[in-house]
Amino acid sequence: MRRRKSRPDPTAPEVMLRKPLRRTLAGLWAERLARAFWPVTTLILFTAAALGFGVQDVLPPAVTTWGLLAAGMLILVALLLGLWRFSPPGRADALDRLDRAMPGRPVTALADAQAIGASDPASNAVWRAHLRRMTAILAVAPPVPGNLQLARYDRFALRYVALTAFALSLLFGAPSRVTEATELAQLPGRAEAVALGPSWEAWAQPPGYTGRPSLYLNDVDRSALQLPEGTRVTVRFYGQPGVMSVIESLSDRTEPDPQDMAQDFEIHSSGRLSIRGPAGRDWEITMLEDQPPEVTLVGQMERDRGGLMRQEFEARDDYGVTGGSAEIALNLDAVDRRYGLSAEPEPREPIALDLPMPMTGSRAEFTEALFGDLSQHPWANMPVTIALQVEDARGQTGATEEQEVVLPGRRFFDPMAAAVIELRRDILWSRENAARADQLMRAIAHRPETAFRSDNAIPRFRAAQALLQTSLREGLDDETRDQLAQDLWDLAILLEEGDLADARERLRRAQERLEEAMRSGADPSEIDELMEELREAMRDYMRELAQQPRERGEAPPDRESMEITQDQIQELLDRIQELMEEGRMEEAAELMAQLEMLLENLEFVEGDGEGGPGDEMMEGLGDTLRDQQDLADDTFREFQEQFNRGAPDAEGEGDPQGTDELAERQQALRDMLRDQQLQPMPGEGTAEGEAALEALEEAERAMEEAEEALRDGDAAGALDRQAEAMEALREGMRQMNQAQAQDRRDRGEQGEDAQADGGRDGSRDPLGRSLGGEVGTDDEMLQGEEARRRAQDLLDEIRRRSAELDRPEAELDYLRRLLDRF
Repeated sequence: MRRRKSRPDPTAPEVMLRKPLRRTLAGLWAERLARAFWPVTTLILFTAAALGFGVQDVLPPAVTTWGLLAAGMLILVALLLGLWRFSPPGRADALDRLDRAMPGRPVTALADAQAIGASDPASNAVWRAHLRRMTAILAVAPPVPGNLQLARYDRFALRYVALTAFALSLLFGAPSRVTEATELAQLPGRAEAVALGPSWEAWAQPPGYTGRPSLYLNDVDRSALQLPEGTRVTVRFYGQPGVMSVIESLSDRTEPDPQDMAQDFEIHSSGRLSIRGPAGRDWEITMLEDQPPEVTLVGQMERDRGGLMRQEFEARDDYGVTGGSAEIALNLDAVDRRYGLSAEPEPREPIALDLPMPMTGSRAEFTEALFGDLSQHPWANMPVTIALQVEDARGQTGATEEQEVVLPGRRFFDPMAAAVIELRRDILWSRENAARADQLMRAIAHRPETAFRSDNAIPRFRAAQALLQTSLREGLDDETRDQLAQDLWDLAILLEEGDLADARERLRRAQERLEEAMRSGADPSEIDELMEELREAMRDYMRELAQQPRERGEAPPDRESMEITQDQIQELLDRIQELMEEGRMEEAAELMAQLEMLLENLEFVEGDGEGGPGDEMMEGLGDTLRDQQDLADDTFREFQEQFNRGAPDAEGEGDPQGTDELAERQQALRDMLRDQQLQPMPGEGTAEGEAALEALEEAERAMEEAEEALRDGDAAGALDRQAEAMEALREGMRQMNQAQAQDRRDRGEQGEDAQADGGRDGSRDPLGRSLGGEVGTDDEMLQGEEARRRAQDLLDEIRRRSAELDRPEAELDYLRRLLDRF
C-alpha cells in the first residue's frame, strides 16, 4: 500500500514567501557578484575601449604587446580575487534578509514557541493573536532588491569611467579593431590577411566659418578637389606600421615618421595628396585662398542730432567679417595752438570704439554706421584722425588709411556757455592751464549778475571756481580734474538750455540759439537740429497760447484780425533754413526778425459756430488716444526698469508689482472708451459708422489684453497690445470723421463752411487748426515733405538705438520689432 505524500503547510513561511523569496535570492546573487567581480569588468571595459580607439596604432608594437599582457595579468588577478571573495547565497540567506526587512521579523516570530503561560488561556489568546498578525505581514511581504551600490568599494567611480570610455569607442571608434590585438602575435605577412574593413581612412575638414561640409575622402571618386585654406586633413592607417604612408605638398610640416599610424596637417597651398600602399589614392587639390577682409570709409564724418558722431563704412570678406574697431587719435599738427591750446597736451590714449556688426543677414558685405557720443571728450570739435580695422574668423585684418576729420561734438551757441566749455577744454588739455582758467573765472565772477542770465547758474559757477582754487593749492589730481570737468559741463548745459519750463521761454531760447548759429557759421547738421528745436518749441507755444483763454475762463477778443495758417509759418521756417544752408545769413536774419514780430502779436481766435452730432464723442476719443499714448510711454519706461532691476524670464514675465498701477490706468481708459461708445455717434447705420464701431470694439479688446498683460507683469506684451489699441482708435476716428463729413453733406452744408466752423465750437488755434473733433485724424497730421522728413528721422533714431549692442536684449528685440513693423 503506497504512502500518501504529506502536503506542505500553506501557512509555513517558506510556502507563503515562495515568490518573494526567489526574487530576493536573485537580488542577493546580483549583489554579491557585483561586489566580487566589478574590478574584472572594469579592467575588461578599459582594455576594450583603448583597443577600439586605436591605441595600438599610436604605441610601438612592443609596448602594445607588453601592455596587453599586463592588462591580461591584472584581469586574471582580479578574477581570482573575486572568486576568493565570492560567497554564493542560499535560501536561508534570502529568508533572513526578508525577515529583517519586515517589521517585527515575522519569520522568526512564527518559528518561536510560547515560553511561559502556556497553561493560561489569556496568554494563549495573546500569543495566537501575535501569530495571526505575523502571518498577515508574511502574506503581503514584498521581495527585497539586491544592493548594487558600489560607491563604498569603488570610491573613484572607475566602473563608470570605463563604461563611458567603452560607449564612446562604440560610437566614435572602430569596435571591430579590438580583434587586431591578436595580430601582434602573428607574422607581419599575415596582418593584412586578417585585417577587417579598410586599411586606411582620410577626412578633409574645412574651417567652421566657411560653412562647408567635411569630406570622407574614401568616398570621393574625383581626382581633383577645391578646398578652402586652413582645411585640416586627417589620415588614419590600420594594420602593420610602415605598410601605408602619406605623400603631400599641401602643408609646410616636416617629414613625418613612416611608422606614424595617424597623421594630421592643414592645407596652406595647392598641391597633391597621395596615399601610398594597398588601395592607395591620389588627389590634385586646389586651395581656395582666404582673402583678408576689407573696410572703407563712406563719406565724411558727420555730426548727428545732439552732437553725436556718425561715420558710415563698408566692410566685406569672402566668408564674413567677425568684428572690427575704430581708432581716433588727436591730429596735433592740425590743431590751432593758441590760447589754452598753446601748452603741450597731456598724453591720452586714442579713442577705441567697436564697430557695429549686422545682427541678421550675411556679414560677407554690408554697410553700417558708427555712432558715438564724444561731446564730453577733450578732443571734441578738434582735428583728429580716424582709422577703421576689421577682422575675419581666420584672424586676418584689413584697415583703412587714416582720414583727417574734425571730431563732432555738441556746439554751444550761448556766449557764456561757450566760454565755460572752452575753460573746461583747456583744463583737460593740460594742467598748466589751471592757473589761466582761474584768472578768467575770477574776471567772470566780478559781476556775475551781468554775465549769467540764470540765477541758478551763479552758485554752480562759484562752486566750480572754489574747487579749482582748492586744487591749485593742493594739487590738481586726475579725480579732481574729472570732477571739475563734469561740473563745468553741467554748468554749460544749464547756460545753453536755460530754464525751459515755460513754452515762451523755450521758444525764445531756440530763436537766440539759431541767431547765434547764423553769426558763428554753423554747419548743415547743426542748422537742421536748431531748426527742429525751433519747430518743436513753436508747436508747444501755440498749444499753450490756445489754452490760455479757456484756462482763465475769458472770452477771446472779438475784433478783426489776420489769420495765419500752419502752412504759412512752415513755409517761413523752411525759407529761413534754406537761406541759412545757402549762406545768405543776412536775409535769413531779416526773416527771423519778421517771425519774432509775428509771434509777439499772435492771439487765440475763437469763431462762432455750432458743432455737428458726434463732436463731443470725437473730442473724447482724442483725449483717450492721447492718454493711451502717455500710458504706452510709461509702460515702455517700466519695461526698461525691469531690465535694470534684473532681466525677466524666458517667457517675458517680470515683477507684476511695478505694473499694477499701469494696469489700473489701462482699465480706466477701457471703461472710458466703453462709456464713449454709448454716446451719439455720426453715421449710425452707415458703412462708415459700422466700421468705426468695429474699430472701437477692437481697441477695447486690445486694451483689455494690455491690462491683463500688465497685471501679469508682462510689459513687453502690453506694449504690443497698446500699439494695437492706438491703431484701432485712429482707424475708428478716421471712419467717424468720414461719417461726420457725410452727415454734413446730407444736411446741405458745404465743405468750406464746415472747415470754417472749425469743429464742435468753431475754435481755432493761432495756426488756423481746428480745436474741435478733428484731433487724431489725417487732417491734423503733418503733410508733405515735413512729414516724410520727420518719419525718416524717427526711423533713423530707431536704427541707431538698435545698433547699440550694450542695450538690454529685450529692448533690442523691441526695437527690431518696430523696424519690422514700419
